[in-house]
Amino acid sequence: MSSSKMPGWKSLPIGAAIINPPTSLEYKTGTWRTFRPVIDQEKCVRCRLCWAYCPDGAVMELEKEYVTKSGRKYSITYEINYEYCKGCGVCARECPVKAITMVEEGG
Repeated sequence: MSSSKMPGWKSLPIGAAIINPPTSLEYKTGTWRTFRPVIDQEKCVRCRLCWAYCPDGAVMELEKEYVTKSGRKYSITYEINYEYCKGCGVCARECPVKAITMVEEGG
């Protein structure tokens, strides 16, 4: 038996508990993109499909008023967080009014 003292139960880590949960916020994947989505706020009808279908949570729903040129008022606006958007194009494919266009990155 070793002469070193064994730790007491109070110094042991909590079992089966995640003290610092993992988060994807530390892993910015926006540099993977070759195409980026651009939302035309004039066409957007705020249906929320881009937000719901984005696999990376890169579509942000913001409490930001927007008034179209025709005078239609919206209390929310959708924007892309390009630090996390991988450019997959799901948002553009799901948009029923084609308000999202995939644009070549750096173009």
